[in-house]
Amino acid sequence: MRTFRTVGTLVSVVALAAASMAADAGRKFEWSTESAEAKQLLTELQGRIESMQFGPENREIALKIVAADPDFAMGHYYLSATSPGQAAVDAYEKSRELAAGASEGERQFIEAMSHVIANQGANFQDSIPPLEELAKAYSKQRLLFVILGQLYNGTGEGDKARVAFERAKEIGPYSLRVESFLAGDELLQGRYAKAREAYAAIEKQLPEGSVPFTIRFGTTFSHLYEGKTDAAIESLTRYLEQYRASGSNQQFPEVFIHNAIARINLEAGRLEAAMKAYERGYESVPGSSLPEDQKQTWLGRLRHGRCRVLAKQGEHEKAWQEAEAVRQMIVDGGEPAEQFWPAYHYLAGYVLLEAGKYEKAVEHLEQANQQDPFQKLLLARAHEKLGHDGDAKEIYGQIVDSKWTGIERALAFPEAKQKLES
Repeated sequence: MRTFRTVGTLVSVVALAAASMAADAGRKFEWSTESAEAKQLLTELQGRIESMQFGPENREIALKIVAADPDFAMGHYYLSATSPGQAAVDAYEKSRELAAGASEGERQFIEAMSHVIANQGANFQDSIPPLEELAKAYSKQRLLFVILGQLYNGTGEGDKARVAFERAKEIGPYSLRVESFLAGDELLQGRYAKAREAYAAIEKQLPEGSVPFTIRFGTTFSHLYEGKTDAAIESLTRYLEQYRASGSNQQFPEVFIHNAIARINLEAGRLEAAMKAYERGYESVPGSSLPEDQKQTWLGRLRHGRCRVLAKQGEHEKAWQEAEAVRQMIVDGGEPAEQFWPAYHYLAGYVLLEAGKYEKAVEHLEQANQQDPFQKLLLARAHEKLGHDGDAKEIYGQIVDSKWTGIERALAFPEAKQKLES
C-alpha cells in the first residue's frame, strides 16, 4: 500500500516536470502597464522578497507602484501581498477588478490566487489546479513555480514542491529564498546536518534586515528531527529577534513564533514554559492590525494550546472545559468557522488520549486533519493503546513516508520511525 502511494507520487512529479520543461516554447507574463517606473519598482520589490527582506518598506514600494500606475492590476496584487489585515483583502479585490483589463496571464494568475486570499487561505489548495494550467502556458514565468512550490509544501507534496522550485531556479534569476526552499528537501531526505549547512550558507548571503523564515524554521526542524529541543528553541528565539528588528511585527503579530516555541516545549514536557509562550504570543494579537475574525482565530489557538497543556498536566476536567469552549467558538462562528471542526476533533482527541479514553480518542482523531503527521501520530498512539498494532504500524508508516514540510512532521517523525523499527 505504501509502495503504491510512492509510485503515484513519482508519476505526478514526472508529469509536472514534463509540463514545465518546454522552456523554448514557453512564455512570460506581459505586464499591463506602460509605466517604466512601475515596472522598475516591481522588479525591486520582487528582488527584496527573494532576498527575504520584508516589513513596512515593502509596502511602501508597493504603494509607489500603485501611484505610478493606478490601473496596474499586479501593482495592487503586490500591495495586497505586502499589506496587513483588511487592507490586504481590499487591495486584492482591487487587483481582481483591474485584472479584467490586464494581460491574459496576469488576469488568470490573479483570479487563481483567490483561493489563497479567501477565508484566510482555508482552501488554498484549490489554487493549485489553475496555477498548474497557467504554468503550462507560461513556462518561463518564474513567479508561478515559486508559488506552486509553496502551495505543494502546504499540501504535503514535497516531491512536487522540489520540482517546482528547481524549475524556478532554472528560469532564474538566482534567489536566496528559492535556495532555502530547496534546502528544505534535505530534511525530507533525512540529511539534517546537510540541511543546516545549506541554511547557514544561505543566511550569510542575506542582506542586513532580512527575515529568514524558511532558514530559521528549517533549522529548527532539523534539530527537532534529531531530538534537540534546546537547539530548536534557540533557532526560533533568534528568528523572533530578526522579525522584530525588521519591523515585520508591525504588519503581522509575532504570535506564530511564540506558538511554535510553545508547541516544542509542550511536546518536550516543558509544560510551564509552553503555557507562558502561548500567553506571550497572544499578547501581540489584540493591539495588532488583524481583522476581528482573525483575532478570534488566534484566541481560539490560545485556548487550543492551553487545553493541550492542561491535558498533559493531568488536569483532564479543566482541559475538557477548554475544549468545549473551542467547540462553542466554532458553533457561534457560523459557516465561516466550520473550517475549524477538524482542529476541534484534534483537540478533543488529544485530551481524551491523555485521559486514557482511547476509543473515544480514535473517534475524534479520525475526524481530524488526516494529512497532518502529528495528528496521525496521536491516532497511531491511540490504536496502539487499544492493541490495534496493525493499524498503528500502518499509520506510523504513513508518517515516515509523508512529504509534509512543517513542524508537524518534525515532531512526529522520530517516534514514528522508532516504532516501525522496534
